[in-house]
Amino acid sequence: MRTLADYTRFRFRRDGRILVAPIAAPGPVNAVDAVLHEELAHLFDTLARDPESDLVVLTGEGRAFSAGGDFAWFQEQVREPARFRALVPDARRIVTSLLDCDKPVICRLNGPAAGLGATIALLCDVIVADETARIGDPHVKVGLVAGDGGAILWPQLVGFVRAKEWLLTGDLMTAAEAARIGLVNYAVPADQLDAKVAEVAARILANPRWAVRWTKTVVNQPLKALVAQMMDSSLAHELLSNLTADRAEAVAALVARRPPRFTGE
Repeated sequence: MRTLADYTRFRFRRDGRILVAPIAAPGPVNAVDAVLHEELAHLFDTLARDPESDLVVLTGEGRAFSAGGDFAWFQEQVREPARFRALVPDARRIVTSLLDCDKPVICRLNGPAAGLGATIALLCDVIVADETARIGDPHVKVGLVAGDGGAILWPQLVGFVRAKEWLLTGDLMTAAEAARIGLVNYAVPADQLDAKVAEVAARILANPRWAVRWTKTVVNQPLKALVAQMMDSSLAHELLSNLTADRAEAVAALVARRPPRFTGE
């Protein structure tokens, strides 16, 4: 059973009954690497068991929330597909454990959130964003199916037509646009971000603990059923896409900072 002290990619702090959990990965944009991915698979169980908190604020240190996957990690996955295959149980656990966590989780979206970073943000119960932050799921741009939650979650939040546009282009939008279409709850100026998070947290914490937690439990049941129905297929298609030539080319182009030359293979 893990404790908060066991995590290396998070810098926890407390504010009364609020536990603030900033992602603190190496590099400027909190990119997901093997260590962060593995820790995310256990984090929400640990947060749910923490006896000193009734609400979690998930955010990022520095100028980003979590802007997608680490390029060096991508290269490892292409070179050794077995490494990608080994991620599948943790990828499933990240989504299911966040949905299972009965404590309210507020996402303080302080900067870019892409790919898995966006999925984690959007699985939170309330998303309060810096209006200039950008959010999106660019899996297709790196040659992958949006299999770690995005293809399941986005249609539930903004409908199939909008979701398919954003998932198939892989484009990112500003938080202001995300708030306009209902993808996030609030988009506020950066200097108002903490105040808005604190306001929402106070409104939630003013209510009885178990009424809040069990309401969240009931509201999440349809999403959990959908994840149970779709997640294995979603991850299987992502696993297959990691084997394509265009996936290898997408990663090579990212690393070389050049336009990709896709062949359709």
